[in-house]
Amino acid sequence: MTHPPVSVVVVSRGRPAELNLCLTGLCQLDYPQFEVVVVADAESRTGLGVFQRRIKLVHFEEPNISAARNAGIAQAAGEIVAFIDDDAVPEPTWLRHLIAPLLDPNVGISGGFVIGRNGISLQWAARKVAPDGEAQAIEDWGHDPRVFDPKEGVIAKTEGTNMAVRRVLLNDIGGFDEAFAFYLDETDLNMRLAETGIQTALVPLARVHHGFAQSDRRTAGRVPRDLTEIGASTAVFQRKHAEMTDKVPARLAQRRRLLRHMMAGDLMPGDVRRLLRGFDGGWTEGMNRVVGQHAKLPRPDDFKPINVPVSGHEVHRARFWQAKRAMTQAAETVSGGTRVTLFLFSLTTRKHRVWFDPHGFWVQRGGQFGQSVRTGPHFRFWRAKARVAHEAARLSQVRPFDGT
Repeated sequence: MTHPPVSVVVVSRGRPAELNLCLTGLCQLDYPQFEVVVVADAESRTGLGVFQRRIKLVHFEEPNISAARNAGIAQAAGEIVAFIDDDAVPEPTWLRHLIAPLLDPNVGISGGFVIGRNGISLQWAARKVAPDGEAQAIEDWGHDPRVFDPKEGVIAKTEGTNMAVRRVLLNDIGGFDEAFAFYLDETDLNMRLAETGIQTALVPLARVHHGFAQSDRRTAGRVPRDLTEIGASTAVFQRKHAEMTDKVPARLAQRRRLLRHMMAGDLMPGDVRRLLRGFDGGWTEGMNRVVGQHAKLPRPDDFKPINVPVSGHEVHRARFWQAKRAMTQAAETVSGGTRVTLFLFSLTTRKHRVWFDPHGFWVQRGGQFGQSVRTGPHFRFWRAKARVAHEAARLSQVRPFDGT
């Protein structure tokens, strides 16, 4: 298989620790030629640390993700541009899986699956998009990529935190529409690329872990703080792609979302009214916003490849009372040039969680007899060695371990 050069664009605003973790994960990717373009504000730039010398850096203060991504594309010298959020971490094989369908010249964009906060369950899988911006699930997925031709009536949706697009196509259509400061920005890109007849691949094994870190628009618990830009972007999207604009369904969807948070105790009734007023105000503003804010983005020549200092992938295991020593050993192994996944099991039925440690190794922690995949049994008897082998086999297509 050939491996076209890839530019990975990361936009970061006010998240220095998350950006550092994302870059730690990117620098463990198993892909032969890629560069990283970071578009960051002053606060996020404080989290670059040792990575500053290894990346292309774009200073950017405007709170507009489409404009920020376009600034990153302008510095991207790869044949393909991949996108990941600053609060996400890729599996080591992310780019290999994500880029493979783009070897077909008819495929112009590919999107992967997104893992949620427990590190195991999917946050977003395969979806298709309608002209009003609503996304619907596509069922019956295995591990193989599927290619969608817009001529057949299905426009596949890619997620902004896990997608890749041919660089020439981004230049041809002017990148992201900067009328979308936040929300539906990548969905608008899907619609515009579909209009050109370009095919989209959805790739189940191209996986990133997404943290949903807090921002000006939501808390760390995903509770909305402001719906103004969601209202504005929804209006812009419908103006561009729907036969007629209709605020009511989108507003009802947001109201249902807010009521769920209120029932959970995260919002007060007054908060619901305030947030919906923000949506209404944003809709009005979006109905008058200038759309089609694009620029030509010619490809530069200065490709700056990342040299990945690790190879291979070891499995480590320990009991929970050995966690401190095991994590120290895992960090030492990573610093010595080998990726690590550490399994920490207790003699319980606790559900498993997975995360990427800031020291550069993966951790899966939970009960030896408990669930990892949430559709599995709540209790199953395992011997420790067999449980580790089972979990390593489950992960082997995204994390090929040494000796498996």
